[in-house]
Amino acid sequence: MKVELFDFDLPQELIALRPVRPRDSARMLVARGDTPFEDRGVRDLPQLLEPGDVLVFNDTRVIPAQLEGQRGEAKIGATLHKRIDLRRWQAFIRNAKRVREGDQITFGGGVTAIAEARHHDGAFTLAFEGSEPVEVLLDRAGTMPLPPYIAGKRATDEQDAQDYQTMFAEEDGAVAAPTAALHFTPELIAALDDRGIGRETITLHVGAGTFLPVKADDTDDHRMHSEWGRITADVAGRLNAARADGGRVIAVGTTSLRTLESATDEHGIIRPFAADTDIFITPGYRFRAVDGLMTNFHLPKSTLMMLVSALMGREQMMAVYAHAIAQKYRFYSYGDSSLLIP
Repeated sequence: MKVELFDFDLPQELIALRPVRPRDSARMLVARGDTPFEDRGVRDLPQLLEPGDVLVFNDTRVIPAQLEGQRGEAKIGATLHKRIDLRRWQAFIRNAKRVREGDQITFGGGVTAIAEARHHDGAFTLAFEGSEPVEVLLDRAGTMPLPPYIAGKRATDEQDAQDYQTMFAEEDGAVAAPTAALHFTPELIAALDDRGIGRETITLHVGAGTFLPVKADDTDDHRMHSEWGRITADVAGRLNAARADGGRVIAVGTTSLRTLESATDEHGIIRPFAADTDIFITPGYRFRAVDGLMTNFHLPKSTLMMLVSALMGREQMMAVYAHAIAQKYRFYSYGDSSLLIP
């Protein structure tokens, strides 16, 4: 499909630079099939779902993956996006033309890394030097990797270390937050429990590739970056049982959705999963695992806009976004939410 089919005009003032407080006070646009849109709030979620439904969260934790350093006199920026092993990460490099294979880059706090290999997309493999765990080095030298549409408008600060982390974050490894889950609070979880809504956690270590623009003119020519995900056998078994009992699986965020779809076979059975996935979901895709999606509002012409269009239909989603813009919903990572039930 032509990428331009997923374009729309977004007023810049609708891009949220900070989340609302408390987190569950965000607005939520509900779209269900052909019924009229509903302007609701995240706190309404328990009443919008049915007992026996299951929400699936991503428990990845964002690491301070944004680094600023130097190679000689040249200023170099690095955004880690995928772990290779204990000491090596793939990284997008700013000012990459000043970096050659074998160069040492010095970051803050005395942290150094060797630019081992350049990849076809211009990224590098960075091998961190020393004996300290890389996580310790990143805590010393790195900052929270805010999306470019926020970082380009204001500096990252200490508040982001809390705001850009979900209450489910346990597994270190993401360089972007699974932002749909940023809206959840202990109070909302308690209300969902009282309603009989189940919840499960899976893992997808979100990479910085999620923010890369689609440069191709046609979706067939776009290549997705791979990310590592995991669904345990126990979680897969409970999700399959819930669906067999008539419950719906509602993915909280596109990261949860892509992991579930990557793990599900042609018969709709969710299998245990621990592997990389580069699944690219566009209109025409047949969903196997999920019955709905809670997600924030995405960028024009992005792979995530294509994903929600696959779930709901492109014309329906363009209408959803036109309504959201007219009603001044807040967009992107720190913005409002939507509940999409096809």
